[in-house]
Amino acid sequence: QVQLVESGGGLVQAGGSLRLSCAASGRTFNRYAMGWFRQAPGKEREWVAAVSTSSSSPGYADSVKGRFTISRDNAKNTVYLEITSLKSEDTAVYYCAATLTFLGNTYYYTRDDDYRYWGQGTQVTVSS
Repeated sequence: QVQLVESGGGLVQAGGSLRLSCAASGRTFNRYAMGWFRQAPGKEREWVAAVSTSSSSPGYADSVKGRFTISRDNAKNTVYLEITSLKSEDTAVYYCAATLTFLGNTYYYTRDDDYRYWGQGTQVTVSS
């Protein structure tokens, strides 16, 4: 089992940047594929980015490509989401998610039900 704690959210002006962090408990973080999702008020939760255990070829939703970067530091049991050129439509609660897989897996996961473990979320608010 793994516990996830997100941090780094806040109120940012449009055009600004943020780095979200998701710290995971446990000793087998490198066996978990990781993802970031977000949920805006009144909307369904949507996938934004994911990274495999091998960190090769991370995936991004079309709406965030070129502005969001996901990365992981297995030594720190942490996955990051760098967000640049923030827009008002990026306002949402951002969730980190994890699913147990295997070392060296190049596949990343994009569906809610692919993930077993979720953090509590961190609020990102973009002001125009």
